[in-house]
Amino acid sequence: MSRDIAGSKASTAPSGSSLSSELFHASVYKPNQGRIVRQLTVLAIWLIVALGAWRLYATLDGSTSNKAIAVGIPAGILLAGLWIGFRLINWPRFADFLIAVEAEMKKVTWPSRDEVKRASVVVIVTIAILAISLFLFDVFWQAFFDALWATA
Repeated sequence: MSRDIAGSKASTAPSGSSLSSELFHASVYKPNQGRIVRQLTVLAIWLIVALGAWRLYATLDGSTSNKAIAVGIPAGILLAGLWIGFRLINWPRFADFLIAVEAEMKKVTWPSRDEVKRASVVVIVTIAILAISLFLFDVFWQAFFDALWATA
């Protein structure tokens, strides 16, 4: 049995196991590591699945008179998608990646509010200067070519 970074016992599942074999387990892989990133990832997956099932329901509801089909198929896809999303974040390969992402994000030095304001002002001023210069170049070349064609 391997040990993880925090010193707690890791899951005995091999890290090279396939996702299809992981779909039929209910265990949580390394539950105390990468919790925030894993929760946000599963919420994003669930949101995508829910929106897709809702859109499928709206399409089927308008195209078929059979309510069992219009509700059953999207509900089945929704339930399957929710389970697959949960199992995906507990798949050892993907979970280890998400744990590493959270560890790297903790190492990031985030700018202060004043630094963000100064950088934003620099970007906005630079874009404004570039927009004005492109406008002036356009006006100049338009006038130049209009003068050339007027004499011809």
